[in-house]
Formats: sequence, structure tokens, C-alpha cells
Amino acid sequence: MTTPTLSANPSEANSLASSRAGTPSPATGSALGERSHDQASDSGKLKTFLSILKKFVGVADIAAVRFSLPAQLLEPIPNLEYWHYLDRPDAFVRCASRREWAATKHRRADKRISIGDSEDALGRMLQCLRFWFTKDIKYVKGKPCKPYNSTLGEFFRCQWEVQDTNHALLGTETKPDLVAGGGTTAGKPVKVSYLTEQTSHHPPVSAFYVDCPEKGISAAGYDQLSAKFTGTSIKVVPGIHNKGIFITLHRWDDEQYQLTHPAAFLSGILRGSLYVSVADTCFVSCKKSGMKVILHYVEEGWLGKVQNKVQGVIYRCDVEKDKTTRIKDVSDKDVIGRLDGAWHDKVWFSKGSTAFDKVPESDKIMLVDVNPLYPVQKIVPPPEQQLPNESRKFWSEVTQAIVDKEYGRATTAKQELEERQRQKAADRKARNAEWKPRFFTEAMAADGRPILSAEGRTAVDKLHQGEWTLEPSAETGA
Repeated sequence: MTTPTLSANPSEANSLASSRAGTPSPATGSALGERSHDQASDSGKLKTFLSILKKFVGVADIAAVRFSLPAQLLEPIPNLEYWHYLDRPDAFVRCASRREWAATKHRRADKRISIGDSEDALGRMLQCLRFWFTKDIKYVKGKPCKPYNSTLGEFFRCQWEVQDTNHALLGTETKPDLVAGGGTTAGKPVKVSYLTEQTSHHPPVSAFYVDCPEKGISAAGYDQLSAKFTGTSIKVVPGIHNKGIFITLHRWDDEQYQLTHPAAFLSGILRGSLYVSVADTCFVSCKKSGMKVILHYVEEGWLGKVQNKVQGVIYRCDVEKDKTTRIKDVSDKDVIGRLDGAWHDKVWFSKGSTAFDKVPESDKIMLVDVNPLYPVQKIVPPPEQQLPNESRKFWSEVTQAIVDKEYGRATTAKQELEERQRQKAADRKARNAEWKPRFFTEAMAADGRPILSAEGRTAVDKLHQGEWTLEPSAETGA
């Protein structure tokens, strides 16, 4: 899901921190999106933020506007640390018992969690969808807040250790610490490594790469947002370089899935109670298997309780040629199955073309239950092994000042970093030097699929080996 930003500044977005126990979180108390300050303080922040937003009514893309927010409006966490799609890495790679979705007795989908484990193309598609509905748990459990801008060349790396359990995604997990970094289950954990870098500043774009060699799964993509303030909410859509998430199953002859992002809204600004809503259509497709999914996030009415409903259809088609965008336009003869539920709650699957509301309850299969799920913890490099342009180290002075509630000092430190970035940009312009990313081959790829550079591949391989040391960057953007 493309998620709303609390800022018009390039590449700034909502933030909810999550870090491994034993590794200090950038903001104490923000691990699940809890507010860092009391109610009155938050109310004051929102009023200040709204007064700034009012200046941008009618601006086509406030994400392209350059201005700096005061430190008291920021959550003490770097944008690159927050902005990822692995709130539940277990949905991405975890392997459990060998059971097919059609054989389950409890109407729960295939418990072999790893996306690439199923020998059935439909099973792999369902596993991709399960990942999709768990990747943004932070927006289900937490409150929107505002991280730092990313600076050119800034990067973040981390790892997750996923335990071999089989119950969390289907509604039986009760604690957020069972699956990452020292979980309670037996067996060797599966490692998931993550690397992201700010590859462009104008426009603001970051590239990311996820890798799990043990399961033969990787994912990559670019993050870029376009935002518009309507007067009552902020609408955020993918930027032109954001083509979605690309998941590759290397054990299935590099079978690839493209998952595009829907538009999202930061609502509740005028009422003083912020929340994320989604009202759009997005797609999951696999060219090799000839399967495509249309997911429709139902627009909420003005009155009544927010329902967060989502509906979907899985169907056969020529993915390259198919132009279908509406569920109702898919022919029944092509339908493989249907989806229905709420992305804040449970999502169900039914096989066949029968309308979901006419399918017997006994034939509906639970794909995922997000109610007991929380963002899992990251494993990050110790401070002494982080490079100067690594997110936590780069922003450490600003972070400490905000944690200490010394907002004047935080704003000064933030402005010094921003000025340093401007000076380095001017220096490159004077030398007629083009910025080149370190960990990816290019700042923006036309097809939306970033490729690791040789240094990027080395950095990811070292993560797999538990090795944090890296040579300092030859050039930094700030």
C-alpha cells in the first residue's frame, strides 16, 4: 500500500518505529506507533501542521515542494528505517507444515507460509497475497507520525530472523515477539536481509532490495510518492518511478510477481484524529503463471464506522495484454477465485467464480487474520559499525535532541545537515559531476526494478553472514 505522508517535503513519510530488542529504538515508546508525547502536545503539533498544509491547497504535488518542518513535528526515526514492506517478514519467507490450502479443516489457507514453497501456482499467488495484507501492519496498529527526510546517498540496512512457526498469520499469535530475533520456537531461524538507499533527491526516490537465499526469494522496487492536500485529507499516490514491489522466486525459474500500490489517504486532519484509509484499485500479477489479481479497496461513506473493506478476484489472462481494471469486467470463465474481507481485520478466499456472498461459509478459507499481528523487530548494526551516511548514525544528533525534547537544538542540527546537502549538491554542479548510487546500478530504472551494484551485492551477502563492516562511501550526499 502506498501510504500517506505527513509532510510535503520530498521523501518524507509517516513513521512508526520498530527495532530489535537490545538495539535502542530511535524513539522510546514508538515501536507500535504510540505517540511520543502527551495528548496536548500532539494536538498542538497537529494545529501547527495544519497551518502549514493550508498553504498547499491546490498544489499539484506537494511532495515536490522544498521546505523544512520544525523538529517538534518530527518523530525521531529516519525515513529509510521506517519505509519498508516487511512489518511481517514471516509472511514473506516462513515455512511451516506441508499442507495444501484445499485440504485444511479449519478454513485457513495453506500453512506453508513461504511464498516460494508451494508447488501449485495458485498457492504461490495466495502466499503473495498474504504477504501483501501483512506488509503494512504498522498502519493497522499504530498512529501516523512524521520521520526525517532522506538525504542523497543515505542508506539503511537491517536483518530479520524468522522462526519456523505456523500459527501467527492465521490468528493464533498473541505476542509480537514470537517470530523475530530470539523467538521461542525451536529450529534454526531463517534470515531475511534488507538494504535501501536514497538514490535520487530531485525527484526524491529510494531503492530497496530484500533477500532470503535460504528460501530462494528476493524482492525489489523503488519508493517515490506524489501527494496532494485536498483541504480535508492528504491523498498519496505512487510517483512515476514507483512501479510497485517485484518479488522473484528463484527456485521457480525466477518466477516474478508485480504488486502495485493503491492510492491512500491521511484523513482525520480537521478532527484532530489521524488515520490511514485506502480507496483505490491495485493489481498483483504473474506473467509466467498467467494469473492476475484485482484488489479493490472500497471507498468509505461520509457517515458510519470505517470498515476498511477490500474485495478481489484472481483470474487467468495474458498478463502483458490484459487491460482489465474492474472486478465486474472479469469474465466468470476466467475466474479462479475471489477475495473478501477487511484489510484491518480478516481476509477470506473462495475458489471458483461464484459471488463471494453466495459461497457457503464452509467453503470460505481464511487467508490472513491481522488482528493479533504486530510489526516484528529489526536487527541493525551496532552504532560503532555504522557508516556516517547510514541512517541512524547520520541523524543521531537530531534524534537525541528530540528524545531530550530540546527542539531548538534538534532544529539547528537538522538545518545544518540540510545545508551540508545543499553545499555538496552545489559542489557537484560546479564540477559537472553526476551523482551515482553506491549500492544500486542506477538512480531510477525505467521498468521500476532496481538492480544491486557489485557493492550492493557485497553488502547484502555480508548481512547474510552476520558481517556488518563496510568501507566508508567514497562520496556522500550530505
